[in-house]
Amino acid sequence: MRAVVFEAFGDVPQVRDVPEPSAPEGGVVVAVEATGLCRSDWHALAGHDDDVQLPHVPGHEFAGRVYAIGAGVEGFTVGQRVTAPFVYACGVCEPCRQGDGQVCLDQRQPGFTRWGSFAEYVVVERAAVNLVPLPDEVPMPVAAILGCRFGTSFRAVTQVGRVRAGEWVAVHGCGGVGLSAVAIAVAAGARVVAVDVSPKALELALRLGAERVVQVGTAAEASAAAIPSNDVPSSIRELTDGGAHLSLDALGSHETCANSIQSLRPRGRHVQVGLLPPALGLPPVPMHTVIGRELEVLGSHGLAAHAYPQLLALVAAGRLDPAAMITTELTLEEAGPALAAMAARPPHGVAVIRP
Repeated sequence: MRAVVFEAFGDVPQVRDVPEPSAPEGGVVVAVEATGLCRSDWHALAGHDDDVQLPHVPGHEFAGRVYAIGAGVEGFTVGQRVTAPFVYACGVCEPCRQGDGQVCLDQRQPGFTRWGSFAEYVVVERAAVNLVPLPDEVPMPVAAILGCRFGTSFRAVTQVGRVRAGEWVAVHGCGGVGLSAVAIAVAAGARVVAVDVSPKALELALRLGAERVVQVGTAAEASAAAIPSNDVPSSIRELTDGGAHLSLDALGSHETCANSIQSLRPRGRHVQVGLLPPALGLPPVPMHTVIGRELEVLGSHGLAAHAYPQLLALVAAGRLDPAAMITTELTLEEAGPALAAMAARPPHGVAVIRP
């Protein structure tokens, strides 16, 4: 099969012919029809994840059709439209038994612990626990970005963050995760302040329903609708009359993590969604603010497969519209250079690869 491969950390991945995978016992092979280009894939390329073994095929959010079925798999057929979360849960450990497969103690991850979906085919292990049927109403590119960004944000905002109608929600970073969080919070009846350095990203946030937007720094290219700020927490506290009730770091940097916490009003809730790999150093968390304002500091990691039907139903019914965030479609040949450039030139909105 054709796949995007990197053989050294930091290299520009290239399309190669590699062996086609076979379906393992209990698992399936999926013919990939769409896969998302995500910042987490860049972390793998940069060598920030100890689980990645070279050579490697990145990609962890995808949708496609069942291509081959391994022994012991029941309830799925060749050609069926499917997706899967980026955490392949075991289904038997204590978190899995409690319904929290997204923090499975024996989890496996496409694009990290095994080859991923920047390819014509990808393996889904433990299909009974992890393979998710797709309704016909959900297009493949939309389904692909549910596996990480939209699904992760859905759980982070609605379940971990416990958003309520009328609350102020601050979203720090308007890439795929952040824009998803904006759309989901707006759909829940919250008032959203979106923060980013990019005017194009902030324009997308406004189109998705953000009430106010804050542009970090004094970039030459500015958004007319944005409030420029070198002190994001102060700007958010002023805009929200005291601070956000819920704030999410959707990027994953020392600055956005601290800003998110400092943006909260007393008894507010911070949710860390963006990755902060130890290879980049541990972030300085303003614990004095956490204590003084009695804040909650929470983490959120994906969405378990059993929780997909609720999200898919909202998408199929048009109550959530992930398609509005998709701005770019790439070929496999274009995917490697786009991934390598992601830190310096991240796409505005969401890029989807069509193998």
